[in-house]
Amino acid sequence: MKKNTSSEKNILIVGGGTAGWMTANLLAKSLSSQGFNISLLESSNIPTVGVGEGSTPYIKRFFDTLGISEQEWMPACHATYKGGITFDNWSTKNGHSSYFHPFTSSLDANSFDVFKQVTMLRHANYHVDAHPNSYFLQAELIKQGRLPVSNNQSKVSSIYAYHFDATKLGAFLKQHAATLGVKHVVDEVNQVNLGNSGEIASVTTKAGRTIEADIFVDCTGFKALLIQETLGVEFNSFKDNLFNDSAVAIATVKKEQYAPHTVSTALSTGWKWDIPLTSRTGNGYVYSSDFLSADLAEQELRQAINATDGNTDARHLKMKVGRLEKHWHKNCVAIGLSQGFIEPLEATALHIVQLSIEQFIVQYERGNYTNQYQDFFNHGVNHVFEHIRDYIVLHYLTNSRDDSEYWKACRNDIKISDRLQAAMEVWCNGGDLDAELNHQQVTQYYSSMSWHVLLAGMGVFPELNVAQENPHLQAQQVLKDLRKEIGSHTHFFPLSSNNRG
Repeated sequence: MKKNTSSEKNILIVGGGTAGWMTANLLAKSLSSQGFNISLLESSNIPTVGVGEGSTPYIKRFFDTLGISEQEWMPACHATYKGGITFDNWSTKNGHSSYFHPFTSSLDANSFDVFKQVTMLRHANYHVDAHPNSYFLQAELIKQGRLPVSNNQSKVSSIYAYHFDATKLGAFLKQHAATLGVKHVVDEVNQVNLGNSGEIASVTTKAGRTIEADIFVDCTGFKALLIQETLGVEFNSFKDNLFNDSAVAIATVKKEQYAPHTVSTALSTGWKWDIPLTSRTGNGYVYSSDFLSADLAEQELRQAINATDGNTDARHLKMKVGRLEKHWHKNCVAIGLSQGFIEPLEATALHIVQLSIEQFIVQYERGNYTNQYQDFFNHGVNHVFEHIRDYIVLHYLTNSRDDSEYWKACRNDIKISDRLQAAMEVWCNGGDLDAELNHQQVTQYYSSMSWHVLLAGMGVFPELNVAQENPHLQAQQVLKDLRKEIGSHTHFFPLSSNNRG
């Protein structure tokens, strides 16, 4: 790809939805001042997936970058705050049928140090409270029915994410993109036209338009019209690592009383999500079609959420779990489902969208608007996919359910990476997991705290032989003081002030 020396440079995003409009906003914010024209082409006849309702805390940076306040976007998208994820019934270990995976707070550095000590004592056969719910601020806020945001007098801060209506978020970002000068074209691609060197030269639409661009961004979802169907980039499936390939979603009425967290409940052949919005409750069942039919999955979900009267519609989805070999090839960049997907257990889809487009902008500018750092970009994004995949796999690998062939297969037949194998060996031998994760350079995706919370929360400990009393009285006193400190933070807003605007 040659550098465009003309005064105007054009980027065409093909496909809308949340991924497309996130991309349009970030590109316009960063590149419009550099002489780029940003356009988005989407069909009015192709629906978006539109059931994604959760995020990681990373998305707050997206809104901050665009200068959009919570008071502006949250009510428009029926959004609520998210302080973490509760995992119910993934483990059958005594005392570990449920645990909460919190997002961090400024108090958690000290409490995590205590928690790590306690997990090592538990590995050493001491009878200690090694359940994560006792050690972190967000877990206490959930118990108290408080949001992860506090008043200006608070000296304690917390990281948090959001739940939202994905369709409404896409619509909101479409409107915002217009204020940044993004051109919106409602039409459908009829043909993709290649140049002499195999790059994309233009697309021809059903309405007869021919649209040229310097860069084409593929946001066409699992179809991957540009990057796969046209340019033939290879797709690497994660089927051997993650068995789930299907989902069914049903919306029910909103909850008058809810806690600011996602709930993931293990069912017979996968897991159910429960996500509170201000307008409704999002429910869904993520499962493997190798073990369960779509009809039986819908039936099981309806029974689980008490929606058997047939008055609520169900939406069935297929998931293409894996990643592209290259996310930026020639003059095409794939963003969103077109580049890959890791099942929604930790709500990482939009995280990867945001990170990918941010890194594309960095490397594109660094290379003076050429593909000089294309390989560097592709390696980095693949690194993200691989390490997030390992952490998601860890949930299934550590389950202790024996009630179905599915859960046994997740534990016994799933393929894991050498990195994950090494981390598990360190944990199970009572070693320094912190040091191993730092050695692997993976904590920028999921912190050591997240790994400790998951493994301890699932009860991945040796059986207690002779339950020795904990001789470490200092650790006991620290924990007592910590719980008192955590419980004192009542300046966090109650649920009634969800949007605070």
